[in-house]
Amino acid sequence: MLTEASSIPAEELEQALLRELIERFRLNMITVQKTADQIPTFWVDQVIVHDVLKHLRESAKLSFHVLYDLTAVDERLRVHREGLPPSDFTIVYHLVSFERNDDVRIKVPLKEGALEVPTAVDIWPNANWYEREVWDLFGLRFAGHPNLRRILTPPTWTTHPLRKDHVARATEMGPYVLTEEQELAEQEALRFNPEDWGMKRHSETADFMFLNLGPNHPSVHGVFRIILQLEGEEIVDAVPEIGFHHRGAEKMGERQSWHTYIPYTDRIDYLGGVMNNFPYVMAVEKLAGIDVPLRAQMIRIMLAELFRIASHLVFYGTMSQDVGQLSPVFYMFSDRERVFQIIEAICGFRMHPAWFRIGGIAADLPHGWDKMISDYLEYQLKRLVEYDKLVMRNRIFKARTIGVGAYTLREAFEWGVTGPGLRACGLAWDYRKQRPYSGYDQLEFDVPTGGHGDCYDRVVVHIEEIRQSLHIIRQCLKNMPSGPYKSEHRLATPPLRERTMHDIETLITHFLNVSWGPVLPPGEAAVSIEATKGINGYYLTADGDTVSYRTRIRTPSFPHLQMIPLISRGSYVADLIAIIGSIDFVMADVDR
Repeated sequence: MLTEASSIPAEELEQALLRELIERFRLNMITVQKTADQIPTFWVDQVIVHDVLKHLRESAKLSFHVLYDLTAVDERLRVHREGLPPSDFTIVYHLVSFERNDDVRIKVPLKEGALEVPTAVDIWPNANWYEREVWDLFGLRFAGHPNLRRILTPPTWTTHPLRKDHVARATEMGPYVLTEEQELAEQEALRFNPEDWGMKRHSETADFMFLNLGPNHPSVHGVFRIILQLEGEEIVDAVPEIGFHHRGAEKMGERQSWHTYIPYTDRIDYLGGVMNNFPYVMAVEKLAGIDVPLRAQMIRIMLAELFRIASHLVFYGTMSQDVGQLSPVFYMFSDRERVFQIIEAICGFRMHPAWFRIGGIAADLPHGWDKMISDYLEYQLKRLVEYDKLVMRNRIFKARTIGVGAYTLREAFEWGVTGPGLRACGLAWDYRKQRPYSGYDQLEFDVPTGGHGDCYDRVVVHIEEIRQSLHIIRQCLKNMPSGPYKSEHRLATPPLRERTMHDIETLITHFLNVSWGPVLPPGEAAVSIEATKGINGYYLTADGDTVSYRTRIRTPSFPHLQMIPLISRGSYVADLIAIIGSIDFVMADVDR
């Protein structure tokens, strides 16, 4: 069981990987890119990318077992590309080694007329949905993909929305018109054909039933559809369908200024609140070279942990409701209301306060915040003891969850599972411990784990995380530093008011920073955090402008839902409800 990890220094890792790739593939040169996040980044040709990825996964001296993310960039309008290979589009693979606590980024340049690379599904199963997303939003093809079809946009969609030549606002398009013929065509496109979904008959003598679960069903926790192939009550196959909640959150990042995009992040994991602001503002701060004051860092941690508790209480209550208990959800939502009262007193808003700022937070803590926190900590610890008796020791709850929906640690790696779902398999890997950010290395807390990777263990880990969050908040309460709550860096804060009328240059700078936002230097940075449902990260590309050139949001829920067919085959429909509840996801976090 891994409890602590030590990373190889970035420069040493980069040199070791570079030497091995050059020796293994007999290349004269691999382009090395320096990035603000210091993740080793290599550009390789599309002809060898599959071999490179397979080597890094299976046979490299420094191997990477997890495909953390896969995305693309439309490079055609990018101005600052000094030292990079010619490219119209770029495919980006982000690989992770949990064992060594290391990352590597592989980039593939593509030119118009040759927008295709081999699929990586045979290396990592979770590449399936990521490749479908890249095809859907960018139009880049993956040769050999088992089912390369649209995933976030409707099946009748004809364009690729994340290309730079696609409009970013509805006002740039004409009025929407739906004729009767178009309506019939849209309805026909939604007709279910099992073969199109990759389903097939598994027995010549059995009768099969196809069941639509969702997209409007309370047990699927959002606008989400699963097509089930049943033999009796047993699930033979399951195909998840997502995209009903897609709102173009990444496209919005290309039109909003660095500051004004912050409220949009709140709506990704809409139960996580400021937890969504966290990786975004840290990525911007890394690009801009902004140091955040210690007080602001500690306040960020405290608010993030309050939202972790609020989110986990929703999970705890709805999970127990899914398997037949009605009372707990009312008690736990009442506790969540207490958390929101504290958040509202501090931030002014409840679910979506958008309270973090580049370089700090929006305001200092109000008078009396410490007593509110102290009273709540004492209250919540006692309630968790009652919930253990009410839920976790309940025989029916245990019968419905123990041994159900289990997966191994190896399968978790293959499917990109992070967060409580990964720790339920026995791996004590928590971003706050292994890669501390914002001062988490100054705090004491344990990383809870399970041993079986089933529904019950996933619930156990969530509950213990609530206790650890309470412990973290207590330390923030006792050790809150004094000092400023925001940085005075010129890219984070406009000039002080008393200085704005001193000279015309300062006044103009103030006006531009407030109206258009700061101009960030060209660069790339990916920053991740331990969010409520797993590892959440923002990969930002700055091109010397007041807006992001490319905003990539890597959410934990997206790969987690992709696992549903694996862990539900052979189970019953009632088991699937428990499995879905135990995953802990929201559809905005999946679809973005």
